[in-house]
Amino acid sequence: MRETYDRAAGDYARHFLDELRDKPLDRALLEHFAAGVGGEGVVVDVGTGPGHVARFLRDRGVRAEGLDLSEGMVSEARARHPGVLFRVGSMLALDDQDDSWSGATYFYAIVHLAPEELCQALRELRRVLRPGAPALLAFHVGEEVVTVTEFLGHAVSLDWRFFPRETVVALAREAGLAVELELRRKAYPTEHPSVRGYVLVRKATG
Repeated sequence: MRETYDRAAGDYARHFLDELRDKPLDRALLEHFAAGVGGEGVVVDVGTGPGHVARFLRDRGVRAEGLDLSEGMVSEARARHPGVLFRVGSMLALDDQDDSWSGATYFYAIVHLAPEELCQALRELRRVLRPGAPALLAFHVGEEVVTVTEFLGHAVSLDWRFFPRETVVALAREAGLAVELELRRKAYPTEHPSVRGYVLVRKATG
């Protein structure tokens, strides 16, 4: 997967860099998330890709950074948003200390995770969030696994996993995160025709 995104990073950035422009609900939820972030720790956009979500948050006064498994994606993000910090890392084994993040976003970042890996990612998220800190997840809703052999003109072998909303909510609670908001919407005309889900969670203060 890392090698695939390294090879496709430039084309991916050109294709998705401005995608928020055509996603009004995504923008509204990110605005809501940004307004609710507090504390001195960083807010990390996990699976940041070309960095557009991290930049969106930074432009709204959030101390946002980006994290991605692909060095190619991180290079693209750094080149396109020089005022934002981007680094390579895995959501399954974060390098950050416990209770060090003031928030996190996972925008369509869990699409390649198996259910047991999503459990691990959510446990890692809870570990690094400060008490009371929020995280906003966006994902494809469903139960199918779509195998992709061509992506943006590149030959690939990737599985795109959809998750039932109930599964994401249950796993978040199992990881020790309180669920504050759940939304779904139909796909916009420019998107893959799947239902999109959003879950806002928060690490308990007690």
